[in-house]
Amino acid sequence: MGFEYIKALHIIFVVTWFAGLFYIVRLFIYQTEAMERPEQERAILKPQLDLMASRLWYIITWPSAILTLIFGTWVLSYRVGYLEMGFMHAKLAFVLLLYGYHFGCHKLFKELQAGRTRWSSTQLRIWNEASTLLLFAIVFLIVLKNLLSMVWGLLGLIGLGITLMIAIRIYKKYRNKNS
Repeated sequence: MGFEYIKALHIIFVVTWFAGLFYIVRLFIYQTEAMERPEQERAILKPQLDLMASRLWYIITWPSAILTLIFGTWVLSYRVGYLEMGFMHAKLAFVLLLYGYHFGCHKLFKELQAGRTRWSSTQLRIWNEASTLLLFAIVFLIVLKNLLSMVWGLLGLIGLGITLMIAIRIYKKYRNKNS
């Protein structure tokens, strides 16, 4: 299979993996909020949300994470010289953090499927933004291929993180006011 096809498949599975990561945490938020509802509502919501989360996690997110790793490794086999470059070390460090995030989501998934929640919906909203920050870091590093640009990118990420935290607080106040 040609390099461009492998690279395209890698990008496709990165996209589907991130889609799964973004949506699974949204489902975690809904599951957590459903557990706070009266018993009659919870009895309807929880099984449906559990089913949706299970299908998303095992049919889309996990396979995409595995295929991303396979095709990413394959892409690197064509570009072995990249492994000597600083930007690639930084990018792979962020990818490692992303897999750590994925495993953290798996732990949350298992807890919520068992009917246990230890995080509030607000904490999960903040957790959800971690994948956004990792996405920005990884994409900027691979596109710019420059560590100096990464410094500016990290400063931008910090700014984005602060902006997201403020937005979450504003949303929470708005939501509480209109509830």
